[in-house]
This record gives sequence, structure tokens and C-alpha cells, in this order.
Amino acid sequence: MAEPIIQLKHLTKRFGGGENEVHALEDVSIEVRAGEIFGVIGLSGAGKSTLVRCINLLERPTAGEVIVDGRDMLRLTEKELRKVRQSIGMIFQSFNLLMQRTALDNICFPLELAGAPRREAVRRAEELLEIVDLAGRAGAYPAQLSGGQKQRVAIARTLATNPKVLLCDEATSALDPKTTRDILRLIQDINKRLGITVVVITHEMKVIEEICARVAILDHGHLAETGTVEEIFASPRSEAGRRLVYPDGVPAEVLYSAADRDRVIRVAFNGGTSYQPLIATLAIDCGVKANILGADTRNIDGRAFGTMLLGLPREGADKAMTYIRSQKDITVEEVPDYHG
Repeated sequence: MAEPIIQLKHLTKRFGGGENEVHALEDVSIEVRAGEIFGVIGLSGAGKSTLVRCINLLERPTAGEVIVDGRDMLRLTEKELRKVRQSIGMIFQSFNLLMQRTALDNICFPLELAGAPRREAVRRAEELLEIVDLAGRAGAYPAQLSGGQKQRVAIARTLATNPKVLLCDEATSALDPKTTRDILRLIQDINKRLGITVVVITHEMKVIEEICARVAILDHGHLAETGTVEEIFASPRSEAGRRLVYPDGVPAEVLYSAADRDRVIRVAFNGGTSYQPLIATLAIDCGVKANILGADTRNIDGRAFGTMLLGLPREGADKAMTYIRSQKDITVEEVPDYHG
């Protein structure tokens, strides 16, 4: 297991004072391992953007510790902090490109600030344009680029100083679904190819599902839970986790009508094979026809995660539940209280 490259210990951040004091983060502790893609998710106001800005000290915590690559960020001088920040890249939803500079010159900009010779900066920028698949757009200005292309330039610019950590603050929120997938694939490729640790801040569970290995869920400034993506999808422990994994729930009218005549059970898929054969085998092996009331399942790396709500006829329900409990990577519980 890789050593942590980012350690946030009892992180607290408050804004304002008195009656107007806002508690953005309260006693949040998270570790991000070197080389992984780590997700931080929460609804609006959860504190996730504040958290990511505390990592590179764009926001100074009110209390707690921030340790990046073994260095206590809060103890660094301004000069030392500027140096460390070169190893922490950041990309944003709004791209933040310089509109009067070409794609190539946008990428050169941080190298110029670091004092690199022009020839060296151009060579590095051209290499990075190749990596982000924009070699033919070096001379284009931001106004001539699509949203996805702008984000690729922003990513290339961030990589110019060879960072060890890449912070992505809602980096795909302004993009359409296809472009979002393309950018996520690019981030994943950069992580694998260059070994850069990535922290993804998002409010979208699909982004976490696509590329993250582990995830922390924030809720109103508190850490609700953390774990592998598989663990969270299979069995979210917190109310905030359940809201994110199952945002739509099951329509009440379906539940009530089914509960009148069926026993309702919740089946959780914890990384086994796809769920369809379960329904078929219930009918074939047990002679029980299950009614699918609702489902929220996902396929992650060929394995099934999530839950399914089934209505079972009262006669044969016990037999069906015994059968389901005997299956690998599946858990089941009865849901008796939908009328209440």
C-alpha cells in the first residue's frame, strides 16, 4: 500500500465571526495515497471546494494540519510555500486561460514565471500538447477552442511544472457528458502514465464511479464517511452517502401498491456478477417470480454494485430469501415498513 502524500488532520475552516460565522469544515481528517485518484464528493455547501483550497493553502485552515509530501504546509515560509505549490497543480471548472495567449503560450506561462528559457518552455509545451491530444491546435486562441479543448489546455498548463499532485475542482462541471468522459479518460491516462496523484472534487457520483479508487463524502462541512468506491456503492453507511448513491429513491406509489400484496426486500450487490441472472434463477430454481420495484446498480470494472428492491409473493418469499442469501457477494434484508 502506497504511503500517503496528502494528510489532512482535524481540518477546520471558519469564515467570518460572531453570529455570521460560517463553519465550512469541521474536524475533517483524510489521507490521500501517492499515485491514486481520490474523490471528494458532496452536495452544494458541503465544504469540498474549501477543502481542496486548503490543500495548497489558497485558504488557510482555522485549525488542523495540512501535510503534503511530508511537509507541514502551515509551517512553511512564503518562499517555501511558493516552491511547494509548483508541485501541486490545480484545474478549475472555468479553465482560467489567458484569452490573449495561444494554447502553446498559455502552457508556457507558468514556465516563464519559473524563469525557464523560452526555447525550453516551448519544447515542454509542445510535448504537453501531444499528451493532451492537441498538437494541431498550438496556435489557437481560447476563443477558437471548444470547452473540452480549453480544459485540455488547462490540464497541459498545470502539468508544465511537473506536479506531484493534481487538484481538480469541479473540472468537468461545465462540459457535456461526452466531453466529460473524454476529460476523465485523459486524467486517468495522466495518472497512469505520469504517476501523478489526483484529487477530484465533484458533486457528481458518476465522476467518482468513472475514475476514483477511494472517496470521501462531505456533508455540511463534516466527513460523513470514506472508503473505496466499491464499498461506498455497495453499502453506504451514512445518510449523506445514501443520498448520493441512490439520489432518486423508489417512487412511493410503486412501493405502496407492491407492499399491499408482496413482501418487499432490498438486495445489495457487493462486487459479484451482473444481477439479471438472479431474477431468472429465482424463477427457475425456486419457482418464485420477483417483481423489480426499483434498482440502482452500476457496473464497475465488470462487477455489479448497488441495490435492487424486489417484491416477492408472500407464498415462497422465505424460500427465495434463503436462496438469495446463499449467493456470493449478495446480501439481502426485508423492508417491512414502507407503509409507515
